[in-house]
Amino acid sequence: MDEKVKASWERVLHPRTLKKNIITASIFSMGFEMLKNSIVEKIKGFFTNGFDKNGMIVSAEYKEKVLVLNRSRLYASLTWLRDMGAIDDEDLEKFEYIKRCRNTLAHEMLTFASAGIDFDVTETFEEMVGLLRKIEIWWFVNLDMAIDPEAYPEDLDLEQVTPGPVWGLQMLIDVALGSEDEAQKYYNYFVANSDKV
Repeated sequence: MDEKVKASWERVLHPRTLKKNIITASIFSMGFEMLKNSIVEKIKGFFTNGFDKNGMIVSAEYKEKVLVLNRSRLYASLTWLRDMGAIDDEDLEKFEYIKRCRNTLAHEMLTFASAGIDFDVTETFEEMVGLLRKIEIWWFVNLDMAIDPEAYPEDLDLEQVTPGPVWGLQMLIDVALGSEDEAQKYYNYFVANSDKV
């Protein structure tokens, strides 16, 4: 049997490898959806003027200042974030790269499982988490801290701030793809503290 064919079948048929590859692709797709949600929904929430029986009441300004920037709600939101200084053109390129990687994992799962892919998943995860963090920190500084500056210490080190969506994504990565010990820490902490909430 050809060595490449043999290696491909070994990759597909090895239970631990196949499970890890499927979990990796799934977590990557979930992370990408979290990133998209952070990009789109925070802006929409910012332009919300309350709620009614149908949900959020989004102001006309949302259409005038955001949706007008692109036919795609996602790309209009990315443009708005860039125009506001939350991200830059390099971040837009990172987003496109992360999106291409996500599409590869989602649409070429069998290729990923059997032959691998042409990018480093761990490195791309880090770029995704970094971009999510950058956007979330921008909102934290320009909305949360701006609304109530007295609620935060003057010498707050933003490097020590972990926004909820970033923590959630990192937890998913640690539990699903990290060591058994790392995953067990989250579970043990939850079990020990679930009755206190």
